[in-house]
Order: sequence, then C-alpha cells, then structure tokens
Amino acid sequence: MSTTSGSATKQWLHELIEELNDTESAIKKGGGEKRIEKQHSKGKLTARERIEKLTDPDSDFFELGLWAGYEMYEEEGGCPSGGVVTGVGKVSGRDCMIVANDATVKAGAWFPITAKKNLRAQEIAIENHIPLIYLVDSAGVYLPMQDEIFPDKEHFGRMFRNNAVISAKGIPQIAAIMGSCVAGGAYLPIMSDEALIVDGTGSVFLAGSYLVKAAIGENVDNETLGGATTHTEISGVTDYKMEDDDEALETIRDLVDKLGPYETAGFNRKEAKDPKRPPADVFDILPESRTSPYDMYELLDCIVDADTFTEFKKGYGQTLITGYARIDGWSVGIVANQRTVNRTKQGEMQIGGVIYSDSADKAARFIMNCNQKKIPIIFLQDVTGFMIGKRSEHGGIIKDGAKMVNAVSNSTVPKITIVVGNSYGAGNYAMCGRAYDPRFMYAWPTAKIAVMSGASASKTLMQIQVAAMKKKGKEVSEEEQQEIMKEISDRYDTQTDVRYAAARLWVDGIINPTETRQRISKSIACANLNPDIPEFKTGVMQT
Repeated sequence: MSTTSGSATKQWLHELIEELNDTESAIKKGGGEKRIEKQHSKGKLTARERIEKLTDPDSDFFELGLWAGYEMYEEEGGCPSGGVVTGVGKVSGRDCMIVANDATVKAGAWFPITAKKNLRAQEIAIENHIPLIYLVDSAGVYLPMQDEIFPDKEHFGRMFRNNAVISAKGIPQIAAIMGSCVAGGAYLPIMSDEALIVDGTGSVFLAGSYLVKAAIGENVDNETLGGATTHTEISGVTDYKMEDDDEALETIRDLVDKLGPYETAGFNRKEAKDPKRPPADVFDILPESRTSPYDMYELLDCIVDADTFTEFKKGYGQTLITGYARIDGWSVGIVANQRTVNRTKQGEMQIGGVIYSDSADKAARFIMNCNQKKIPIIFLQDVTGFMIGKRSEHGGIIKDGAKMVNAVSNSTVPKITIVVGNSYGAGNYAMCGRAYDPRFMYAWPTAKIAVMSGASASKTLMQIQVAAMKKKGKEVSEEEQQEIMKEISDRYDTQTDVRYAAARLWVDGIINPTETRQRISKSIACANLNPDIPEFKTGVMQT
C-alpha cells in the first residue's frame, strides 16, 4: 500500500496509512534479516526475491493476503504473511497467480492460515482461469497444529485436490521445487503439469531420511532419497533439473512464454479516461468520524472515468447508488452505499449507509440487469445494515432484503467488492461480502467489518452481562458498568479493525484509496480471462 499526497486537513488518514505501511514493510521481511541471510547462505533466494526475478521488469505484482496471520500464532512465534507470498504478476506478458513459500518463516511450514491463503490463491485461479506458478520451499505441515490443518475439507489436502481440478479445467500449473518438499506436500508440485527441481537445494520425498530410518531401518541421505538427480534421472518424478534458482525462474518464464492461445470473456473496454477528480481527493471527502455523513457521488468522481456514469433509478431508493460507468476503460455496474441523509417524495427521512426497502428493491433489479448485459459489478461498501423498526418491518424490509441477497447470491458476472468504511450485519451480505463470492475483495484502511457497530454491540453485550450479574443478586454500580463497557468496547474495536479482517483473509488486501481504480482494473482484467459465464437464475424471488 503506497503513500500519497492528499490534503493536509486529513492528517488522520495519512497517519493511518503511514502506520499500515510501516507494518507492511515489517511483514515483508518474513522471519527477519537473520533468516534471510541464512536463506542466502544456502544459495537460495527469498520468496519475494524469486517473485521479483520471475515477473516481467517494470510490471506490478498485485500481492494478495499480505496481512494473513497478522498478530496470530504469537505463542508459536508468529507467522508473517501466513508463511507464503501470493499474488498476480505478469510472467512473459501473461497474468499468472504466483504462490511462493517463505522459508524464512518456520522453514515454510504450513499453519492453518497458510492453508487458507493457498486455497484462496487457487480459488482465484479457478474462477478467473489464471495460470498458476508454485515456488515450493516448505517443511510441510506445522506439526504442533496438525489437527487444525490436516483432515478437514478446507485444510491442507484440499490443495492437492484442487491441483487435479485445475488441471482438468485446462488451467496451466508449473511448479519449481526450490527447497524442501516433504510428505503430503510432495504431491503439490508433482500434481502440477510440469515440475522443475533445483540441484543441491531442492528435494522431494514422502518421508525424509530420519523417518525412513525410524520406520523401516534403511540408511539413506536426503539427496539420494529425493534430490534433483534422483528425480530427473532415476524416478522420472520431475521434468527439469535446474542448476540454481535463477535458471529455474528463467525456465519458468520460457515455459509460460510458449503457452498456447486462450479465450476471454470479452468484457467491454474502451480507452480509459482520468476520473473527474484526482484520486487523492478521497482524503478531502472521507470524514474521520464513522457516523458523519459524506457524499458517495464525490468518491465515485475520484474512481470512475470522467463523464461515463449513467445512473439507474436516481430518484428512487436513494441510500443506494446504482448505475453504469467505466473504470480504466472497463464497462462496470456500480452498487454503492450513499452516506448522506435523504428525504423521499413521501417525506420519509432516510439515513445514509442504511438499506431501506426501496433501495434493496432497486439494487436487486440493477444486479439482474448487469447479469442480463454481462457487465461486471463493483460494490462499494459503507453500510450499517438494513433499516429496522415497526415501519420497516410492516413494509416488508426482510422480503426486499431477501430479494437483493438472492440477486447477489446468484449473480454470475464477476463481482468485485471494496469496503470503504462500515460493513455491518446483513448489509455485508447484501453488498457482496466474502461469503457471496466476489472475485476479489479489498478494504480501505478505514474499513470495519462486524455483525454490528462497536457502539451498538458494546451496549447490548454490557446490558446482557449486567442483567446476568443482577440475576445472581449482585448489585452493579455505574462505575462497574462503565468498566464492563470499556472492556467489551476495546475487545470489539480490535476485532472490527481492518487488520484483524485482513489477517483472517476476510479481504484479499488493505489498499490505499488512491489505488482503487488500478485494483479494480486489474481484477476485471483477470476475470476477463475466464470466458465461461453461467446462465443467471434466481430461483424463487420474493416479490
């Protein structure tokens, strides 16, 4: 997440971004300088150095899941970036998903979050038909946590199942064994279409020499057991014997350069225009207070190509903005929460950030239109939820909300979600949160994801706790109530922080608001690589 020069009046946002940048720099060092030096002493590059050499010069590497594992597993010594680097980069002019084990973090061992991050990378590759490149350097499952990573559906083994599925779909997979590749993990490179192995540092076997000795009493060294010579000249397990990391990476570039033709979805794109306002103006628009109103139209002016926005049902359901636009030349549909207070023609005041029956109805119809026209949809979230209360319930808010959720759930065109601010409750669902399969999902530093706002949750939880204490005959003073409230509030604030969400891969990354256009454009370019758009059906729709 790069820095930018926005308005000095928005110093709070600049400071937040600088803080995140500093943390990101530390995360990118993986296990730290000493372990990086140890990697170099073995004649090996680090994961990030390998990616830099693999990708095209002067191209951007769009990293995904950088914050994975942040402040998790601290009792185990931490797991920066989940011990693996993933992202989309240009290799010989072709967009590829790159998955590189970081051997400076616990020798590249797999923690639960490592499995989740690897599976997310494969999911993106499957959804978008992006070739996969695995740079393997891993000691395998982190044994002290094997029960949380080994047996379940979304655990370690799912990755090898995905290898087979990806290959069956005709999506190229190339793996380079550049370090250890042990036990079940040995299947990953060998289930890829082609496998390279680096002589002297790469090794692949189901069991290392110590386990072989313990299990069957055979004395054999690791190189003889599963080194490059063994697997390229005796077993035939691998396809290319490489002298060092550099040769392996150059060979991968050569293999990608010779890939055959591919189809695209053919999403509409014209020559890009700059937005009406500079992207840095976002810093002038966003208020520091999460409850303060602001005009989402002004944010859109910083994101969409100038003079390309055609609004759908402008005067109806005004707490949601829907319309067609171009972003970096790509034709898109936009569903965005409006944060200003509006008054309907019937005189009803509608609070910004809240989804009402009319706005849900409008959004459902617009999403169906985008599917009819094969137009990707961009969701810009700053939502506090659906409107509650007698008037809304009697007006059928649940029915209209269900209609919108149905349309989002069954939408087959690519969906890309940006969490600008709040992402609370069922609003997260209706605005295409993680559970609703956005192709990519990013968050601004200002994002918060939770079942409800911290203030509402803290009050509710405090009342429940105090009521329980009173039931037991304990009198609770005002001071004690405030202490309980603060404890709950602090915990809730931690859990709703964008870093907490990114650590658990609820979003693919935290991005600087000024990078939004670039990220959306790259996401659509990736989605365009998959020509298959299933037929759109909603099933029974509440009316």
